[in-house]
Amino acid sequence: MDDLRKVEKIVKDSKGGIIKKKEAIMSTFSNSSSNIDHDSDASGRVNNNDPTKKPTVDPASALQMLLDHVPISSIPGIHNSPSTVLVVRTHECVKDGIKMLYEKNVSGALIVDTSEPDPTTNFNTSFSHPYVGFLSFSNMVLWFLEEYKEHQCGAKEDQATASKKNKRQGLMSLLDKVPVVSKAKIGELAASFLWNPVFPVKLDQTLFHVLLLLSKHWLSVVPVTQHSGSKVVGYVTEHSVNHTLLQSSGLEWFDRIADKPLSNFRFEHSDQVILIYNDQSIAEAFHILWKNKVCAVAVVQRQTQKLIGCVRFSDVHHLLNDDHIFSTREDTSVEQFIHADTHQDDRDINHDLGALISAGTLALHNKFEPKMDSPVTNTQTDTLKQVMKNIAEKRSNFSFLVDECERVRGMVTLRDILMEFSPPCMDSRIDGGGFFDMALKQSGCTIRDGTMVHLK
Repeated sequence: MDDLRKVEKIVKDSKGGIIKKKEAIMSTFSNSSSNIDHDSDASGRVNNNDPTKKPTVDPASALQMLLDHVPISSIPGIHNSPSTVLVVRTHECVKDGIKMLYEKNVSGALIVDTSEPDPTTNFNTSFSHPYVGFLSFSNMVLWFLEEYKEHQCGAKEDQATASKKNKRQGLMSLLDKVPVVSKAKIGELAASFLWNPVFPVKLDQTLFHVLLLLSKHWLSVVPVTQHSGSKVVGYVTEHSVNHTLLQSSGLEWFDRIADKPLSNFRFEHSDQVILIYNDQSIAEAFHILWKNKVCAVAVVQRQTQKLIGCVRFSDVHHLLNDDHIFSTREDTSVEQFIHADTHQDDRDINHDLGALISAGTLALHNKFEPKMDSPVTNTQTDTLKQVMKNIAEKRSNFSFLVDECERVRGMVTLRDILMEFSPPCMDSRIDGGGFFDMALKQSGCTIRDGTMVHLK
């Protein structure tokens, strides 16, 4: 316990982000022999010559202590994304939301009730926030495609004539011509469960607080508000959290989890990968994305089952970039579609800088994202840390797990990874003692009837 208090003092006294705190911890423990087992190395790692010896600091407790002292303000990208903070109102039309996000090159917007003042221009010192949800561009477009499909099936005019007429039009031009879409309001999409929950955090709150939110709710982004007031100044993304966690590599408390092979983890739905064959159509691919509510579908060769690419949730914007792709989506194979992705996949120093600067942004057209025919892959023998680095370097949201014949055997998402560091979902096979009880108590939370609640 003395060493744990020592860790707490170090992370409290050291300024800066997770790298500075890690350096302070390793420096202090390496220079002190009185409060750490002589058979352990500088980071608390046990000397393998004596397997009976254990670190004097419980790894899970120490990791929690570290993460609970890393301020959100130190996460890369937080201060570089004000232009991506957009708001839509419940009374506004879906078509206008799609057009605005596409024109602004932003992949999602906060939803505000019609009666609330604009939180992006008005200073509000209220403790509560005005946001009722978060709506993504891709969700709106996929919803439109399904509604348009039903509209076509139910139309009374001659189907062949209507189909031929509409094939000459792009998606944007059809938004005004389909009544169910042109009149639909943002607020109505809540009934289709298209809104995502919103849980804003303050700049002075910690990375551990974000992980608590991610462990309980299906979130892709966490809005960050000013120290006082409810104005959102940026977002914490899964990418930025993954990037920050990797900076603690070298600490026993992090490596104890991250250096385990993937076969040791029980990822939720990791073996339930959604596949589509190369000769199926673009329209089928996006319908499968909508139906299964997944971030990506794997594209495989029908004969060999070999992975050749993927279609992601974020790839919906291609339907608006090229009217020809949209108009021929039912006739063009998904293999043709993924190979038509010709954006440059640069891997130079500018990519690394861009990834750092854009870590907290929500760009719709992400030039650093892997091409559709070059998906990120790993194997079951790889460690969790190797997957984290692979995903971070290639700016992907997931990695397909493949065998020696390049057949898909599983999938690991950023959410899967972050959950391994997020109570109360940490793998029970990882030693932690009273980690969760202490962590939740210090964060003002507890577990009641299987649900995490905040103690007032």
